[in-house]
Amino acid sequence: MSEGRTADVALLRKLSPLDGMKNDNLAALARKVAISELAANRNLFKEGDTERRTFWVLSGMVELREGERTVAMIRGGSPEARSPLSSKLPRRQTARAVDTVEYLVVDADLLDMMITWDQTGTYEVSELQAQFGGGGGDDWMTTLLQTKAFHRIPPANIQAIFMRMQRIACRTGEVIIQQGTEGDYFYAVVSGKCVVTRETPLNREGIRLAELTVGDTFGEEALISEAKRNATITMLTDGVLMRLSKQDFRELMNEPLQQWVTYPEARAIIDRGGRWLDVRLPSEFQNLAVEKALNIPLYFIRLKLASLDRNVPYVVYCDTGRRSSAGAFILLERGFDAYVLRGGLASAEPELRRPA
Repeated sequence: MSEGRTADVALLRKLSPLDGMKNDNLAALARKVAISELAANRNLFKEGDTERRTFWVLSGMVELREGERTVAMIRGGSPEARSPLSSKLPRRQTARAVDTVEYLVVDADLLDMMITWDQTGTYEVSELQAQFGGGGGDDWMTTLLQTKAFHRIPPANIQAIFMRMQRIACRTGEVIIQQGTEGDYFYAVVSGKCVVTRETPLNREGIRLAELTVGDTFGEEALISEAKRNATITMLTDGVLMRLSKQDFRELMNEPLQQWVTYPEARAIIDRGGRWLDVRLPSEFQNLAVEKALNIPLYFIRLKLASLDRNVPYVVYCDTGRRSSAGAFILLERGFDAYVLRGGLASAEPELRRPA
C-alpha cells in the first residue's frame, strides 16, 4: 500500500455518507486524508477483521469474497463504489485488488464523530475561525478533534470547549506556566512552539522534557490532580495559545473522558493483556507497589509515551487517584486505552509487594 495524491472536497462529495456533509466540514476532513494505492492481488482487508476503518474504492476493481465464493466485484467510479466496502464489523468479506486500485480510508470513529457534528450543527470550522480571529487557521482544531480522546467527548461539550476558549498572543521567552504555581488553565497551541522544562535540586536551570507545537496541549495535570504545576512552559517563538479555564476543563473534558475502574474490573483488564502503570515517584514505587507494575512518574510521562504500547490497555494508579487520573487523561488524549484505579493503591491490596 502507498499514499498518493491528496483528497479534495469534490472527490469526497461523490462518496456516501460524505455527500451529505457541509462544505466546511468536508474540507476539514479532506485535509486529513490521502488517496492510497494497492497493487493487484493484495488485500485491503480480510474476512473477520475488526479494525475500525472505512474504505471506498476510487479506481480499479476490487473483489469481495466470502470464504472461497466471490460475492461482488466493485469498480471505482461505479454506483456501487459510492458506498463503503463491507462496513459491518467484523468484516464479512475479504477485499482483494484485481488490478491496481486507488482507495480512500478514514478512521471509522473520526468519520462518525464528524458526521454527528455536521448533522447537529455543532462543528462549523468557519464559525470557529471567525470566533478566534484566525491566528494559525483551524489546523490546531482538526488536530485536536482527530485524537482518540475527543471521539469520546459529547458533541455539545466540544462546541462549548471551543466557544469558551480564550485566545492569547505570546512572545518568545514568555513563561506561560511556572513550576510550583497553582493550576488555572488548560492550553492548546494554535501557532508557534513551546518548551517544557522541569527544575530539580541538581539542575536549577531545568531539564528539557519536551517541545510542543501546533495542536499540542498542556496544563491538564495540575487541574485534575489539584497539585502544583510540575513543570515550566516557555514560548520558544512568538505564537498564539487557546486556554480553557479550570472549571470548564474539568466539566467539559476531564469528566467525560475518565474511565474509572474498581480493583476487580482492573484485574480483569490485566488478565486480558493489560498493564499496571504507577505514576508515583520512584521512591514511592520502591517502597510499595503493585506486582509487575511499570513506573513512570507523572511529570515524566509525556517524555516516555514512545516507550508505551498503544495496543495495550493501561490501568493507571497512584495513592489516591489524583495523579493517576491526570496520567490517564494524558494517555487517553494521545490515543492510548487507559483506566484509573478507583481508590488508589490501597484498593489493590491483593497484589501489593514490599521490598525484601
